[in-house]
Amino acid sequence: MNADLQIDARWIIPVVPAGVVLDEHSVIVNRGRIVALLPTTEADARFNPAQRCVLPNHALLPGLVNAHCHAAMTLLRGIADDLPLMTWLQDHIWPVEGALVCAQMVHDGAALAAYEMLAGGITAVNDQYFFPESSARAYREAGMRASLGVPIIEFPTPYARDAGDYLRRGLALADEVRGDEFLVASFAPHAPYTVSDDSFKKIRTYADQLNLRIQCHIHETAFEVEDAKAKNGERPFSRLKRLGLIGPDLTAVHMTQLTVAEIQDVARFGVVIAHCPESNLKLASGFCPVAELLKAGAKVAIGTDGAASNNDLDLLGETRTAALLAKAVAMDAAALSASQALEAATLSGARSLGLEDTIGSLEVGKWADLCAIDFSGLHLAPVFNPISHVVYAASRRDVSDVWVAGAQRVRDGTVLRADPERLRALASDWALKARAVRA
Repeated sequence: MNADLQIDARWIIPVVPAGVVLDEHSVIVNRGRIVALLPTTEADARFNPAQRCVLPNHALLPGLVNAHCHAAMTLLRGIADDLPLMTWLQDHIWPVEGALVCAQMVHDGAALAAYEMLAGGITAVNDQYFFPESSARAYREAGMRASLGVPIIEFPTPYARDAGDYLRRGLALADEVRGDEFLVASFAPHAPYTVSDDSFKKIRTYADQLNLRIQCHIHETAFEVEDAKAKNGERPFSRLKRLGLIGPDLTAVHMTQLTVAEIQDVARFGVVIAHCPESNLKLASGFCPVAELLKAGAKVAIGTDGAASNNDLDLLGETRTAALLAKAVAMDAAALSASQALEAATLSGARSLGLEDTIGSLEVGKWADLCAIDFSGLHLAPVFNPISHVVYAASRRDVSDVWVAGAQRVRDGTVLRADPERLRALASDWALKARAVRA
């Protein structure tokens, strides 16, 4: 039987079923989708692939999915560190953004981010930033998937005048990418403290009409919650629930401050949590109660946040941090197992984009979005449990090969559709402009 591609791997981690590792298996790809997953000896007997890739010391797994990112902020990496969230935002990030953000800056930052993400095994991202049309162009050039979150806030920026203008631009973007195999649009209201009730109601209406997801920073810090209670007498989560935002099409980002009742609501309403542990740690925002969320039946995905608050887009590293932090917070070594953490970085990440039926696990019929991790290095010897190795021992520098819809995007550690020197020059140019703003 003919096929486009056969990938033979020492180990395959399909994610579904959970905890399974397949020894000496192959993935068969045709027209960008997985058509078979079977022992290599059987694959050799049944298929005649046009192309074959042999990975003798590798674990092959689904492409990682970054559940929350501000990709273009790679150009602000390290610009303001060791600060609490509101000081970081109001005194440093927002002034620089106000001076620099434009369509070209966003394209260049997203291109740099796409390079970093693909090199680290990330094949899809839940992005949100100004000028998402420019991010779309960068992702198309790189050949990776993205949910393009259209930012919505009440005040003017170089991108839009007011909430109504942001919404109009979001509707136009949704029309532009409708039917695209790699890109989807979503609404990205920044946070309850920057978005009005009226805007949230409109977002709810448009999301229902267009079947678009919503992503929003919620309960990122204790200050946010206490400030809302002092001003409005209502916790932000309760307010969003009253406005109809709490539901299965919501990706709630950060969520470090949750009551028992809120945890139960997250699970009951099918909200996907985008957990960003390293950003939360760096900004001292708090701890997402991952163990309690999982026990309640909630879906927890993992995001890097932007490189201005992390300071990298390393989802493998983020997954390791998430697993370790969950254990420490819950005082339970089994709180987030390696298998659960890997699911959070793949299938639950796909849920955060609304793409769990097509990516996030290695199953027949899904797109062949794949990541190979080379275990041949001495720092990874010996191998007892490949899933444990992916989460606790390997790093993004061990990612060797990446495919999106069966098309190779990284080969032997080289990102194929990018010019590193050009990206380095662009980053230097934008750094000069940022320094001039801050001088």
